[in-house]
Amino acid sequence: MLEKHLELQRYRAVTDLDEVELRRLIVLAERNVRNLVGTLGYFSPQIRITRESGVNERPTIVVTVDPGEATHIGPVAITFAGDIAESPDAVSQRMKIQRDWSLPTGQRFTQDAWDGAKMQALRELVARRYPAGRLAGSLADVDAPTYTASLTLNLDSGPLYRLGPLQVSGVGRYDPVLVPRLARLNAGTVYDQNQLVQAQQRLASSGYFDSAYIFIDPDSDPLAAPVQVQVREAKLQKLVLGLGATTDSGPRASIEHTHHRVPGIGWNAVTKLQLEKKSPFAQTEWTSIPDEANWRWVALGRAERLDDSALITQAQRLRFGQTQTGDRIDRSMYLQYDRSMVHGAGVLGNSAADTGDGSALTANYVWTGRYFDSLPFPGKGHGLGFELGGGTTLGQDRQPFVRAVGRWLGIEALQSGRIAIRAETGAVLANGTAHIPGTELFRTGGDSTVRGYGLRDIGIPLANGVTGPGHYLAVGSIEWQRPILRDGRPSEWENTLFLDAGAVAEKPQDLRFSVGVGTGVRWRSPIGPLQIDLAYGVKVKRVRLHVNVGFVF
Repeated sequence: MLEKHLELQRYRAVTDLDEVELRRLIVLAERNVRNLVGTLGYFSPQIRITRESGVNERPTIVVTVDPGEATHIGPVAITFAGDIAESPDAVSQRMKIQRDWSLPTGQRFTQDAWDGAKMQALRELVARRYPAGRLAGSLADVDAPTYTASLTLNLDSGPLYRLGPLQVSGVGRYDPVLVPRLARLNAGTVYDQNQLVQAQQRLASSGYFDSAYIFIDPDSDPLAAPVQVQVREAKLQKLVLGLGATTDSGPRASIEHTHHRVPGIGWNAVTKLQLEKKSPFAQTEWTSIPDEANWRWVALGRAERLDDSALITQAQRLRFGQTQTGDRIDRSMYLQYDRSMVHGAGVLGNSAADTGDGSALTANYVWTGRYFDSLPFPGKGHGLGFELGGGTTLGQDRQPFVRAVGRWLGIEALQSGRIAIRAETGAVLANGTAHIPGTELFRTGGDSTVRGYGLRDIGIPLANGVTGPGHYLAVGSIEWQRPILRDGRPSEWENTLFLDAGAVAEKPQDLRFSVGVGTGVRWRSPIGPLQIDLAYGVKVKRVRLHVNVGFVF
């Protein structure tokens, strides 16, 4: 620090510095050194500055510093003024500011740490309820002989703020109701900076807007502060070309077209064609703008080809219904038509019901709740989801059936890293002769299910060594995720150890689990978690590499 910031350094290049000026600078240098080392918490340094003869009569100034003992934090007093000091609703916010104080008693004092702790406390104050909050006063009272510093901080919250009406600018191409329905910021709600950020993200991720900025003016009426929403609209149509690869399906190429306002109905239409070896597909999905309760109408058509080597399934799907996306909970209700036509060498010796050849019409309800601390990099929390559907097979022999799926993911923080536990179960209740489409039945295995096995490798053993879909599914996984340290601090990389197990059967009592174990790394990439795993499939006695990107629940 002294080599970088000592003012005396600036005069090294001055060739005509006279003797009187040099002596003055040496005297001033001692105060300069004392102030500099004080910012590092050394308030009783021993400083000696001497002058030695140099080459060509240019002197050498030697600065010797014994910093002494570092100063540590003594008592800390954080006081409040304004609404936060009186309101019973603000007790948790006061306690959080005090609990999260980053410079507690016993820690070493530095000026940077002191400044950072004050700024963190102020950020927590203005993040919720009090955007006009300010730092009313602060004092670091240093007792040099005892090497302690007593800290005092006073935060003035000012009045409580509530959101007023939205004032939107930048909308010309799309329906004006789109912004308030996507933002979901209700007048009268207590100000919360995190809710404004989430509203920004909903607007930016909707596809309708290239950018969004939401803020309130702290100088406005606290009881109804107008919410300023500035957006920049995206172009009406968009074309995206993609190249990629997965360890499940190999290389792939895709083309995706988006039309944000289909003429005549004003819906958003996304049409995608993806080419890959095992599961190419073509899909179009049309969605209406959300209503006041955030429900959208959805229409979907999809055609895909699932290549399991021995069995090749040509599948088509039509869906129509409604969906609602919330901050934590998503809901969907829809009617769906499925059709699967199975052919290939594996069909010989197996019935259509066994291979998943058939068609069906179903009514479905899907519910998903996400209660994680942050996405897409959750550190703790849980997610819960279920699907419930019922319908009938089509064709000459119509048979009713019911399909249910439940999913759960729990992440628990540890002193070093965290534990992630995942479970999924599914069942299709139907007559054994019902020709239920294979897309409604179950197979598992692959990057995001049971590692150590290929995509859909776990199913029902059929004649000729073929694997078919089954009526019951059970999958579980436990994973220990630990940060990889760099210079003693957690880096953007993590190491994992995991155990996966999955089973598919025609009867619950016949479930026999296939187990995979392994290790891997995670990277917090800009587009989400990058997962690279090396897994050993115990049943197949093979090692597989699995690569996946993103967090999906």
